[in-house]
Amino acid sequence: MSPSSATVWKTLCPFWGEEYQVHLPPTFHAVSFYVMDEDALSRDDVIGKVCLTRDTLASHPKGFSGWTHLTEVDPDEEVQGEIHLRLEVVPGIRASRLRCSVLQARDLASKDRNGASDPFVRVHYNGRTQETSVVKKSCYPRWNETFEFELEEGSPKALFVEAWDWDLVSKNDFLGKVVVNVQRLRAAQQEEGWFRLQPDQSKSRRGEGNLGSLQLEVRLRDETVLPSSCYQPLVQLLCREVKLGTQDPGQLIPIIEETTSAECRQEVATNLLKLFLGQGLAKDFLDLLFQLELGRTSEANTLFRSNSLASKSMESFLKVAGMQYLHGVLGPIIDRVFEEKKYVELDPSKVEVKDVGCSGLHRSQTESEVLEQSAQTLRAHLRALLNAICRSVRACPAVVRATFRQLFRRVHERFPNAQHENVPFIAVTSFLCLRFISPAIMSPRLFHLRERHADARTSRTLLLLAKAVQNVANMDTPVSRAKEAWMEPLQPTVRQGVTQLKDFIMKLVGIEEKEELDLQQTLNLQVPLVKEGPLFIHRTKGKGPLTSSSFKKLHFSLTTEALSFAKTSSSKKSAFIKLTSIQAAEKVEEKSFGSSHVMQVIYTDDVGQPQTIYLQCKCVNELNQWLSALRKVSINNPGLLGSYHPGIFRGDKWSCCHQKDKTDRGCDKTRSRVTLQEWNDPLDHDLEAQLIYRHLLGVEAALREKFRLLSGDTEAGTSTTGPGGAPEDSLAQLLHVLQDLQEAHNSSLVNLTPTERHHLLELQT
Repeated sequence: MSPSSATVWKTLCPFWGEEYQVHLPPTFHAVSFYVMDEDALSRDDVIGKVCLTRDTLASHPKGFSGWTHLTEVDPDEEVQGEIHLRLEVVPGIRASRLRCSVLQARDLASKDRNGASDPFVRVHYNGRTQETSVVKKSCYPRWNETFEFELEEGSPKALFVEAWDWDLVSKNDFLGKVVVNVQRLRAAQQEEGWFRLQPDQSKSRRGEGNLGSLQLEVRLRDETVLPSSCYQPLVQLLCREVKLGTQDPGQLIPIIEETTSAECRQEVATNLLKLFLGQGLAKDFLDLLFQLELGRTSEANTLFRSNSLASKSMESFLKVAGMQYLHGVLGPIIDRVFEEKKYVELDPSKVEVKDVGCSGLHRSQTESEVLEQSAQTLRAHLRALLNAICRSVRACPAVVRATFRQLFRRVHERFPNAQHENVPFIAVTSFLCLRFISPAIMSPRLFHLRERHADARTSRTLLLLAKAVQNVANMDTPVSRAKEAWMEPLQPTVRQGVTQLKDFIMKLVGIEEKEELDLQQTLNLQVPLVKEGPLFIHRTKGKGPLTSSSFKKLHFSLTTEALSFAKTSSSKKSAFIKLTSIQAAEKVEEKSFGSSHVMQVIYTDDVGQPQTIYLQCKCVNELNQWLSALRKVSINNPGLLGSYHPGIFRGDKWSCCHQKDKTDRGCDKTRSRVTLQEWNDPLDHDLEAQLIYRHLLGVEAALREKFRLLSGDTEAGTSTTGPGGAPEDSLAQLLHVLQDLQEAHNSSLVNLTPTERHHLLELQT
């Protein structure tokens, strides 16, 4: 899976500010970051790359951060794939013989313009070289050829197996090599398996630094997830604390917040929020945090302004539970700003006067005209956004409405005086507008509202619109007006917006519990939508050539029950693929359809026969998102395949490996667990519990010190008690739970049960 950043145009010093989280396969060895120069008419050029090995990432448990020099991309080092070898030492009359059987290879690099290679293998030993035949147009060749070499005293200690791409006119391209230790083979007598192809690093490298540098923040998290039963004591203890709320003097949540550093508070907040969301306690958890923050806040104007656990948890909550709502409200306005590309500026010190008029009648636009047109444009955008928000009461997810209702009530109880009448409204808007809608306006790419970053002109329009939204969210206070006096032309719309927003909030929090439950029951009857959008579909039939022009555009919808498609988004669904019947979702070789953005969904039909549909996406990011979504919702299917064909069955053979058996089990391994981590991921309760355990284990010393101070006992963790009781009682139970989990991780008995390792790569550019 290869996520791609947005393109930053016409610069040698680009800034991306993008974040990715990718689940990697357990067998990965290195992660490479390529900096490309996008070309509209030809292939993109590679400027350079940064390669971080697994060992490098593992040596930085808190993350690798800093500037790293780009290195030249050497074709002899750009290798990938594996080769299947059978190696034997065969007794002979005079001397033993070394037998090397070259069986097949998979996932080789494509070196030719057709998206494939023409691979063959050279085997070198003791001054002799033997070669396999050439397999044309394949990155998944099968040879099944055997070579023998005499083993004499003093013979070399290494056997070299090299894969090459054959070229008729130019020189052959290197595809990778394997170096076999002959001494070790002599001791074992035979060895067979898949060997990873290695680069040729014998050539001297050019000096680093002349290609530029890339600033990265990368962290690899390697988590072993235990069976659910192991986490039950931890989950039950935390849930009990949330259910008891502030009634229980032994609350663990404030202790966890106290021992959590600011740098990892967002991560802990997200993990706790997802855990309680899965337990149906998200609203209760957030309500507890609201009460804790209100209890330690004396000034109304500082409420929820710090990066507390409450603020960070609400940010995560809105992204997890409210992103689809955000897209519905904000998406059309953002699209309009991008499409119009109007020049907008309100600050007189930054106005650029430009020529207007038709040919031969040009005149310079005055500064006042620019300011007036800009104000009109921004007022139109702001009114459209406020109207969209006001119409969205019922569209807002029920759990979000209920949480805002509880927040509004808690703040009103804490600040009931008339002088604080706006404080409950500002508490709601501080999260909905200041921490959710405004950041999405300024960075629509990061909230998946656009595929590309905005250019300088559009970015300025979005920034001014976000400032106007912030003024509305702050209830148009004198302080917010005084900051930037040149925003005054928007004040009538801002004042009207304050009235609209307060009316919206009253409707939002005014839905009573019974009505909320009825709405929730209605929503529960609807199958949750995971992903939807237009794709091009092709089903292979007959022996004719398959090209990108043979794809038909349809609208696809992926839910937790099925993948369906129809002519348009509003049309009745014409076909369904049951989710339980999906066996794999994988990429298709570029040469198959002349496009690198094609995927295949392998499934069984109603009579149990295997079927495949090929779907073309518009770009690599859309391809990755669809593959990730399909893999996540089908990850627990019992019939998942371990191998597949990355090509297509054309004529009488597979285009990838040239096998003629259509039912052949596949020439490449599937990647069902390689996914992107996104806001709309299905909740993984065990993984969230594991991540919380890992954090608590990291602050165990601080927890034990806290227990000692609370109990006055130097023997931390020796007390046990039932539910309720003093603060140290709950903390003692937590310490015991952590100890039990640590023993479970170290126990060899647990390793005999099915466990799962998660390799999560977190990247920020």
